[in-house]
Formats: sequence, structure tokens, C-alpha cells
Amino acid sequence: MNPAARVQAAIDLLDAMIVAARASGASADRIAADWFRARRYVGSSDRRAIRNLAWDAMRACGDIPHNGRAALLQLARQDPALPALFDGSRYGPAPIGADEQAATGGVAPAWLLTTLAASGITADEQPALLTRAPLDIRANALRITRDELAVRLPVAAQPGPGPDTLRLPTGTPVESWPEFAAGLFEVQDAGSQLVCTAMNAMPGETVVDLCAGGGGKTLALAAMMANQGRLIACDVDRARLSHLPQRAARAGATVECRLLNGGREREGLRDLAGTVDAVLVDAPCSGTGTWRRNPEARWRLTPAVIDRYAAIQAHVLDLAAGLVRPGGRIGFITCSLLDAEGSDAVAAFLARNPRWRAEPPALEIGRAHGRGWRLTPGHDGTDGFFVASLRAP
Repeated sequence: MNPAARVQAAIDLLDAMIVAARASGASADRIAADWFRARRYVGSSDRRAIRNLAWDAMRACGDIPHNGRAALLQLARQDPALPALFDGSRYGPAPIGADEQAATGGVAPAWLLTTLAASGITADEQPALLTRAPLDIRANALRITRDELAVRLPVAAQPGPGPDTLRLPTGTPVESWPEFAAGLFEVQDAGSQLVCTAMNAMPGETVVDLCAGGGGKTLALAAMMANQGRLIACDVDRARLSHLPQRAARAGATVECRLLNGGREREGLRDLAGTVDAVLVDAPCSGTGTWRRNPEARWRLTPAVIDRYAAIQAHVLDLAAGLVRPGGRIGFITCSLLDAEGSDAVAAFLARNPRWRAEPPALEIGRAHGRGWRLTPGHDGTDGFFVASLRAP
């Protein structure tokens, strides 16, 4: 494909993503995967170029664009090479009209920027929420050390924050490497790895990952526990949890998987009540800390959506509290930078449970925030996270 055709393809792809974002439909990643699957004639270099254009255009637009062309026009204001590619050629986009309007630029919709600022993410730090993220991997301590893994990789990797982190350039095809197939590492943002260490999971303990999803943090816990003890991964999403057994087998991790019935979770956890050493609550949230990877997520948010996530977090924290033994602990994590889904949620839990106490974890990077700890892209070079450690009486 020539460069103009790539621009038109990015416009077409963005049109599908914008429709999905407005309707709370499939994610941009899913839309792109399906779009390229239906166009197998598009070569790998063209796919990469089209995807980069689409994601850069999403990052360039603060509000949801009217359509993909408006999004590319906004990107063209920032990239002087792009306007010439609107050339009207056979497979390229039509020339830019004299009065044609580009989408609105910016980091996010105005109301969301105000909410971020009120949560301590000031204007000078907000642009970093949309920078391209590096690729971080976690050496699987059940199979190999970080230094041993670094020697074996086909490209140079730099140690990142955390004991097992290696950092590689964005787009490195690590999942095609034999080292990945052998379970020597997992793809995981350095921030996600660090907030797992705040759990301080120990060999021999009983640990529950209450919102395990696909199991990225579950596998990190298994490595911390050296496969000694009992690790139970729970979720209400059958599709997401179904990926964990295969991932655990590849990593050599011993994990029990438990599918819970949404709204009736206590029934599925009754046998664990009051017996668990530690519960990880990697709570559902708005994902404001992951915009580097999912820039379209900011177009899907409303105040009502954030309120709904806050209510879910309160519910899951109360579930976790019923599982913990006396003196046990909860690790509360969100990949959100909004206080409503972080420090406020912890403060509300402590108000409901005044005998519990917060023990803010001091990670090697990040800053104290509220009754916990915060990592941000601008300050720490990781995805954004809030983490708190809560101790039962």
C-alpha cells in the first residue's frame, strides 16, 4: 500500500472504532483485530503503519471525533507530512477542503480533565497519560531470573523498576519468541508488577485473587509464593477466566480457578470465609491509568460510569473483608487515577470498617496518595495505578 492508501485505511478503521466507542461496543483492539482479519491481503508492515496512524489519531483527539477523517485531520495538524497524503488518489483520501473541520484536540474531554485535576493529576502531568508506552515483561521467577532471561532474549532489554522487570521497545514481537512459549516471561507493565509486590504474598499462605480476569497478576502472585501454599483465582467473567489455566500451565504456576456467579459471589466463596491470609482486589475501574495503551477509553467515560465503578469497588472490597482471617490483609489496586476509584474507595471502606487500618505500601517508585500509593505515567514511566494495603483487626 502507498502512504495515501494507508491514511484512508486508518480513516476506515477509525470510523468503526468511533461507532463502537459511542455504543459502548467492542474495544479498539478487538475492532482492529477483526478489521485486519477481514483484509488478509494487507501485509504486516502496512498493518503496523495503519494501526499506528489510527492510535496516534485517537491520542490527538480530546473529545470523541465525528468520524475517522476528522480524527486524521487533527493528527495532520501535528504531523506536517500528513496533509499532502490527502491527495484524492485512487486509494487515498480526498483533498482537504478549505472549510473542513478537524476533530477537537486535547488530552481528554474537559469534564474529565477537571476530574483528573481534582484527583491530583495536574495539567503539566496530563499529556503523559497519552504517550506511547514501552513494552515491559516480567521474568517468571518460577523458571528463570531476570538476569538469566536478559542474556537469552534475542534483543537487548533494560532492567526496569521492580525485581523481575525488563523493558523493551514498543512493538517488540515478544509473544512470538520461544522464551515466551516456554513460560520464561509474561508481558506485564512495570507498574502492574510493582503493585503486585505490595501484596507481599508469601510461600505457604492462602491467597485469593478476587478479580483475576485473565490472570496476569495471579501469575505474579504465584511466582512470589514460589508455588507454595494455596492460590485461588476468582472472577465472574467466564471468558476472561478461561484463559488462565493455559497461561498457568505455560508458566508452571499452581492456581485454582473459581468462576463466581455475579450477584451471588458469597455463595461461591463461603468455604473460604474468615480463613484467607491475603485477598487481592484488582478492582474493575475506568482505566484512566491505561490511556497510553487504550486511548479510546476516555471517550467511553461519563460521571455515571465512574459512579458505577465506585459502587462495584465497594461491593468487592466488602466481599474481600469477609474472606480475610484476623490479622490478614487486602491489597486494593485500580488502574485508575481518579480518587473516586482509589483513595475515596479506601476511605469509604475504612469508614465502614473502623477497626481495619491502612498500611500504605512504600514502593521503589511512586508517591504516597491518600491512604495508599500512586504510580503515574508522567512521574514514574508506568501505567497509572493506585494501591493500598488494608489490615484486618
